[in-house]
Amino acid sequence: MPIKVQSDLPAKKILEDENIFIMDETRAMHQDIRPLRIAILNLMPLKEDTEVQLLRSLSNTPLQVDVTFLTTGSYVGKNTAASHLDQFYLTYAEVKNQKFDGLIITGAPVEQMEFEEVDYWDELVEIMDWSKTNVTSTLHICWGAQAGLYYHYGIHKIPLEEKMFGVFLHQVLNRKVPFVRGFDDVFYAPHSRHTTVSREDIINNPELTILAESDEAGVFIVTAKEGKRIFVMGHPEYDRITLDKEYKRDKGKGLEIQVPKNYYPDNKDDLRPNLIWRAHANAMYTNWLNYYVYQVTPYEL
Repeated sequence: MPIKVQSDLPAKKILEDENIFIMDETRAMHQDIRPLRIAILNLMPLKEDTEVQLLRSLSNTPLQVDVTFLTTGSYVGKNTAASHLDQFYLTYAEVKNQKFDGLIITGAPVEQMEFEEVDYWDELVEIMDWSKTNVTSTLHICWGAQAGLYYHYGIHKIPLEEKMFGVFLHQVLNRKVPFVRGFDDVFYAPHSRHTTVSREDIINNPELTILAESDEAGVFIVTAKEGKRIFVMGHPEYDRITLDKEYKRDKGKGLEIQVPKNYYPDNKDDLRPNLIWRAHANAMYTNWLNYYVYQVTPYEL
């Protein structure tokens, strides 16, 4: 898919080296089509890594996508250069009068805090409220999914005794729903989180539907409002070495961290991890763009 980004975004060169078609503003202006407008609220600390992962995940359909990266105005992280944020990101205040075909709210490393304790919680609430009227479909990822379920449906997150860390097997529960179209009966997906949500809380809410879950990792995909809101509890966008970097970072700090499950060959952390979730991750993002954004959104936003 031709993804439209600023010409000098660092992620553009990385993806072009992978033969992924990234279009800059100049070429996009010469195509007589309306691109899908997708906003990505990037709450992850290593924003440039997340940019590459999500743009890669969105790159598998012929649709043209115009990506706008958003960051919080009420909190500025310390892991991404201010010059990068100033050049490539907007804040909610700068786009609140606009409409988007799709919105992605990423995970964030704040899951062990109460939602209301997060510095940018009030701003995130405002964004999630805005998404009800200004976005065709919103995809919430990991902590973003837990935050969305809490805000929209009052479902609380639950602390885990041990970090859910690794690549876990999941089962599709309803193959007829377009979001999981093309999935195998079972598939793998990465998780890296300290909290979860109650399956019973979701089942007891008539507005929510579980599409996939794991015996070990719990609920994975939940939809609401016929796909206007979708919640994914893991990180299908992660690349091959993301969990490796997290594990070795924490291990280097002397933190108590288990080897990611089902990740390294023979469970040996000096071996190159196998990439066993990419195909389903690509199918998920393609299905979201096609069935819940492109086929639903109006031509004139």
